[in-house]
Amino acid sequence: MTRSSTSTPLTIWPSRAYAMIFDRIAILDWSAAKGPKRGKDSIWLAVASAFGCAASNFATRYTAEIALAKLINDAIEKKHRLLLGADFAFGAPTGFIPQLTGQTTALAWWGWLTERIKDTPENVSNYRDIAAQMNRHFSGDGPFWGNGEKVQINDLPRLKPALPPGLATHRVTDLAARGPGSSPKPVWQLAGAGAVGAQVLTGLPVLERLRQHFAGQVSVWPFDPPTTPIVFAEVYPSLLADAVRRHCADTCMVPDEAQVRLLATSLFRLTPNDRERLLTAPDAQPEEGWILGAGQSRVLQAALG
Repeated sequence: MTRSSTSTPLTIWPSRAYAMIFDRIAILDWSAAKGPKRGKDSIWLAVASAFGCAASNFATRYTAEIALAKLINDAIEKKHRLLLGADFAFGAPTGFIPQLTGQTTALAWWGWLTERIKDTPENVSNYRDIAAQMNRHFSGDGPFWGNGEKVQINDLPRLKPALPPGLATHRVTDLAARGPGSSPKPVWQLAGAGAVGAQVLTGLPVLERLRQHFAGQVSVWPFDPPTTPIVFAEVYPSLLADAVRRHCADTCMVPDEAQVRLLATSLFRLTPNDRERLLTAPDAQPEEGWILGAGQSRVLQAALG
C-alpha cells in the first residue's frame, strides 16, 4: 500500500446521529506469533452485518493486513460505514509517549512504531529489539519487559523491572474495563500468560499503514470524532467473557473465534443510542485512548440476548 499524506481532511458524515449507524462491524483478534499459525492464539477477524456474522482466520500478519485493506476498500466502494475494533491497546500510560516521541498524542506513537517495526511475510518481527530501543529512552531498565526468546536482548529484561518514575502500570481505561473474567494486562508486558504488549507493537503499525493508505476516510476513536466512513476503535472481547465461555462449551469453537464473533454481533445489534453511549469515552486521555465498552459490559451482554 502506498502512503497518503497525513494532512488529508477527514470525510465527515452530516450528523452525529447518523454517525452512530454502521453497516458492518468488524472485530480483530491479533497475534504476535513467530511463524505462520492458525487456530488458537492466531489472528481472527469477524464481520457482522445485516446478513449475519462470518469469521476468517489468518496465518500471518501479512495476509491479515491485506484482508483488512480489502475489507476497508470494499466498504468505501459500497458506501458502507465500517467500525473496525482491534483487540490491542491504542495508547500507553500517560507520560510514556511524550518522553519517546516529543508529542502528546497516541497517534504519534503509531507513526514512531511504523517507521521502526519490521515484519516479514513469514511472521517474523523485530518488535523485541524495538522494545529494547524504547527502554533506552527511560531511566532504569525501562518499562517494557518479557523477552521470551532464548537469545539475550540487551535492555529488554526477562522479568518485570521497577517502572521508570512517573509511569503507571495500567492506563485508566484498563482499570475501567476490569470485571469478572476481564482484567487487561499492561502494554509493557511482552511475554507470559495474557501478555498483550507484543500484539500492540506489531498491530499498531498495521493500523497506521491502513490509516495512511485510506487517509481522509478513516478516523481513530477516541482521538478523532467517529464520523468518517471507517472508524477504528480499541476493543476488549473479554468484556463478554461469560458469554464466550458458554459459546465455546456449546460449539467447541476456539475462544479466539468465539470472542470476535460475539463482540461483532453484540456491537452490531446495539441501538444507535446505546452505541453512542459506548462511543462517549469519559475522560479519555490523548496518550492513553479508551476501550470501547469499558465499564459498559452489561450493555454489550444485553445486546446478545
